Amino acid sequence: MNALQLRQSLGKALVELQKAGGPVLIEKGRRPAAFLISLQDYEERFADKRTAKEIDTLLKEMRALARPAVDTTPTEVIIRELRESRS
Repeated sequence: MNALQLRQSLGKALVELQKAGGPVLIEKGRRPAAFLISLQDYEERFADKRTAKEIDTLLKEMRALARPAVDTTPTEVIIRELRESRS
């Protein structure tokens, strides 16, 4: 199917896609330009990429919200100071 046919009869292309089940090759200037694939094929092939991207975004947001510890004094120093203050 060429780009002009697709533009003029998108409905027909969608029916062909549903019947064939496989991708429909779209040509422009008699050269392959794209494939039209079903929603099911898209979800099966690209869902993992979308999910990975969503996870990366979520992790970045979580890191941005993470607060540094208020007190970075080592535990040993705190215990020593407490012991000294009781003496």
